Amino acid sequence: MRKKYVQMSLLDTWHSVEERLENDKPGLFRLLDEHLDWDEIIPDAFYRAFYLKTGRKRKYELESFMRALFLQRIFHYVEDSQLLATLRFSYEMREFCGFSDVPDASKLTRFKQDFCDHLRAVFERLVDLTEPICREMDKTLADTLLFDTTGIESYVAENNPKFLRGKEAQAKSIAKIDPAYDASLGGVALLPKVAASNPTVKQQYINGHFCYAQKAVVVTNGLGIVRHLEFLDEDFKRAHPEIEFAKRTNNPELDKEIGDSIALQPVLRDFRECHPSLRYGTFSADAAFDKFDHYKFLLDDYGFRKAVIPLNPRHGLSATDIGFNELGTPLCPRNGTPFTSNRRANDAHRSPRLKFVCPGARRVGTTMQNRCEMPCSPSKYGRVAYVHLNKNFRLYPGISREEPAFAEIYNRRVAVERTIYTLKDTLGLANRKTSNTLTTKADLFLAGIVQLLCVLLAGKLHNLKLARSPRRLIA
Repeated sequence: MRKKYVQMSLLDTWHSVEERLENDKPGLFRLLDEHLDWDEIIPDAFYRAFYLKTGRKRKYELESFMRALFLQRIFHYVEDSQLLATLRFSYEMREFCGFSDVPDASKLTRFKQDFCDHLRAVFERLVDLTEPICREMDKTLADTLLFDTTGIESYVAENNPKFLRGKEAQAKSIAKIDPAYDASLGGVALLPKVAASNPTVKQQYINGHFCYAQKAVVVTNGLGIVRHLEFLDEDFKRAHPEIEFAKRTNNPELDKEIGDSIALQPVLRDFRECHPSLRYGTFSADAAFDKFDHYKFLLDDYGFRKAVIPLNPRHGLSATDIGFNELGTPLCPRNGTPFTSNRRANDAHRSPRLKFVCPGARRVGTTMQNRCEMPCSPSKYGRVAYVHLNKNFRLYPGISREEPAFAEIYNRRVAVERTIYTLKDTLGLANRKTSNTLTTKADLFLAGIVQLLCVLLAGKLHNLKLARSPRRLIA
């Protein structure tokens, strides 16, 4: 039997080629094309700023840059050169990004520096878009706000181990000449306070070691999904002139506590201003934020029902250490005798508080001596109790500190630490070879954008288990 041939038109040929190209497209790119609406994600103001900046048609589209930078972090390309090399040899990736050719590395850098504020606006829009998804995942955890700070180490000479070893050798040389010189403390004192190439990169004490970094705040919910990012740069200080940044002390851990504590209230106010409709019932942070003024702000002014912050022993008595009578006077733990009011204390970096001394203490000359028959303190001065003016907020922050729920909520704080690790390691925020403040700031927001895009994608796929794992989502 004679074989029957079918005449194909040019349109049929085009449809066949188009279908083949679509089927050969990597699954990740098809997934992103199908479920991510960039018009919904990118604010109109960003489009206007991008296309009106030069006054002429741009060679590369805004969405092309956003797609490329998204892939850079998903694929863990720490350096821009890695992204550009992959684009150069992958037709499918160039097509997904919408690049006719591969842009220069300088164009990526200029994009981040010129539109850093607009990248922040994209991040803030994604926070609002992902909030219902977080509530659907776990309503209790989504109602918890976790607060922590981190340092983003910069690519500066001062972070080179050779630089640190040089300062140690210099301190040891001084110690050989002067036996009274402490080489360990002297080595720290010889370190410059800021990096020579960028004064905004400052000496910080992070995770038990000194380094040169730029400080940022990360706020997540109990699920570990980022809700707010704040870069503590000069722009932040200018926006909050009411903040009094403390001078350095001789204790690096105390310096860190003071710095972290100062940032809490202005950062949360900025978060409320960006997202006025978002409300949370529980707040949790580490002991660095155990400051008496914070409890009133969190519970009374901001509207949290619970403030789960462990007590810092530097700030006075613990909740179970001593009792109080109905007038708020501390009582002797031995026999219940009220302490004696001494004066009002107003030390630097601490809230106003009242000072009480042991009822058995007596003034001898210009000092006090303990004459108690059963002293509960080895101090010759006698036991001292400080009562802060808003004592009840600290001892009873919406939940009893003795309840198992207090420890359970605080243990969830590990979620924000995991998120910081994800932003730095998985999404390539750390180990970047840059010290530029604007570039670092833009990279921070881009890392947050990528995490929230993964949450949005998991919601579109109706598979919320993948929302907190970017690598599993793209596998």
